[in-house]
Amino acid sequence: MKIFPTAAIKQLDAYTIEHEPITSIDLMERAAQAIANELMNQWPDKDDTRFVIFAGPGNNGGDALAVARLLANNGYQPEVYLFNTTGKLSPDCEANRDRLTQTDGVDFHEVITQFTPPRLTEDDVIIDGLFGSGLNKPLSGGFASLVRFINAAGATVVSIDIPSGLMGEDNSSHNMEAVVKADYTLSLQFPKLAFLFAENEPYVGAWKVLDIGLSKEAIRQTHTPYEMGDVSKMRYQLKIRSRFSHKGDFGRALLVAGQQGMAGASVLAARACLRSGVGLLTVHVPLCNNTIVQTSVPEAMTSLDANECCFTETPDLEPYQAIGVGPGLGKADVTRQALYHLLSHSNVPMVLDADALNLIGESHSYLRRLPKGSIITPHPGEMDRLVGKCADSYERLTRAINLAQTCGVHVVLKGAYTAVISPEGNCWFNVTGNPGMATGGCGDVLTGIILSLLAQGYDADTAAKMGVYIHGLAGDIAAREKGEIALTASDVVDYLPKAWKLLE
Repeated sequence: MKIFPTAAIKQLDAYTIEHEPITSIDLMERAAQAIANELMNQWPDKDDTRFVIFAGPGNNGGDALAVARLLANNGYQPEVYLFNTTGKLSPDCEANRDRLTQTDGVDFHEVITQFTPPRLTEDDVIIDGLFGSGLNKPLSGGFASLVRFINAAGATVVSIDIPSGLMGEDNSSHNMEAVVKADYTLSLQFPKLAFLFAENEPYVGAWKVLDIGLSKEAIRQTHTPYEMGDVSKMRYQLKIRSRFSHKGDFGRALLVAGQQGMAGASVLAARACLRSGVGLLTVHVPLCNNTIVQTSVPEAMTSLDANECCFTETPDLEPYQAIGVGPGLGKADVTRQALYHLLSHSNVPMVLDADALNLIGESHSYLRRLPKGSIITPHPGEMDRLVGKCADSYERLTRAINLAQTCGVHVVLKGAYTAVISPEGNCWFNVTGNPGMATGGCGDVLTGIILSLLAQGYDADTAAKMGVYIHGLAGDIAAREKGEIALTASDVVDYLPKAWKLLE
């Protein structure tokens, strides 16, 4: 599914109106019907459900008024407040006001100068139709006060398309106290980019996309750098194994990981790599971790560093098709020098995570020296160490896109909707995973999966997307069977076989 900037969505609306053809008010009616259906499914009790609808003067308000009429026609008795404080409504909002005033069963109030707030309880359902994605400045004055009233009511809040006051992309300069805190957001045709950012969760709540029939041709032809994951494409990209395959056909991977006390990172990444189909895996470890890795992951070979406790020397790189480095690596001075030497001498795709990224953050020039097809997998804190402190997720994503383009690497920016960013600046958001995966070691597992795919010959874009998707899918299967609270990184590894089987 494509994600469009709000300005592009307006163009898609216009294209649909012109080429379907359909009038703008009939397209609004189509959207309102989808919203009303969702509300009636969620709250089927007509007698005990009190809908209180707040409508603004624009097309978002027009949607809300149309929804009120449809609810009334289906036996509900909505209470509606239309805020027409300037005396100017959008044409479609005005038309829906006139239709609503001729509809029985509606308690309608048009607020022009004076607003008498209704008494609200936690049993009520507020429909927020004040302002949609066309908003271009923060709410202030009376509307900001109205938002604070809604947020303090304690009622369930459903926002139409986007919570009023929230921008579709960048909210860094906004007064977030003047943004509706929705429990549910019913987004029209597409999710908004802002829905995918952690700091906006208290405002967006649970969101759902409603298909309102915008032109499929226009959607297909209109470019956007943003897209949400599509598993069907991955199934086609999955390599089919010949009956006559042997281990040499599925690549040799080198994993450089684990200082003293961090052998577990090596084990988790190694197990995930092997569970993702690599032919042969060698783990380069300090002497102190050799027995742990050999015992825990008998399918892997080890390459021993001369140092007892940490990574200090680059092994022979010639046999390998891909290299992973970083999990549990540590940040000792000798490790830093060894990492820089490794980066300078590798000519195969690499996946860098954890301490490898923290060390590179101290010398950014090495990012530009990474071999073609390399992938970095920072979490937000590691990303900030690479690009500087970011004020919010939108700024972090923007800087990550710039980093991918400047350095020619794929960036896997981890989070609830992990973003895979290509050197061309395209951004793909993952749809799998759950909060139970917010636990130590899950990033090491992801590194192992991506390393395995790179070694098997998948291109960097496919390896990153497929790796992120499978990682989250294994976590989802584990959470369904074990719950989120008890989930560990080892569980994610253990459920990789089921995840891969589902993809097959």
